[in-house]
Amino acid sequence: MSLVVWLLRAVIFFMLFGLAIKNSGTVELRFFLDQAWQAPLSLVLLVAFTAGVVIGLAAVVSTWTRQRRELSKLQRQLAKAAKDSAAEA
Repeated sequence: MSLVVWLLRAVIFFMLFGLAIKNSGTVELRFFLDQAWQAPLSLVLLVAFTAGVVIGLAAVVSTWTRQRRELSKLQRQLAKAAKDSAAEA
């Protein structure tokens, strides 16, 4: 199974590498105040993808933190209830 996973990773890597080679043309990004940045298209796509992942994870972190806090609170309540019911029995 591990071999299949590594083969799949290699296929995906080579497909993305080929895509990057085919799209190596230079693009120009124009910003405000007449600023411009020239870079290969594959680099611009990589930066945009990475920025999207970072923004998405930042949006989810607060929810994850709140849920973990609530879960630990509920686990403490459950442990206390189990301890109380054992003491009554």
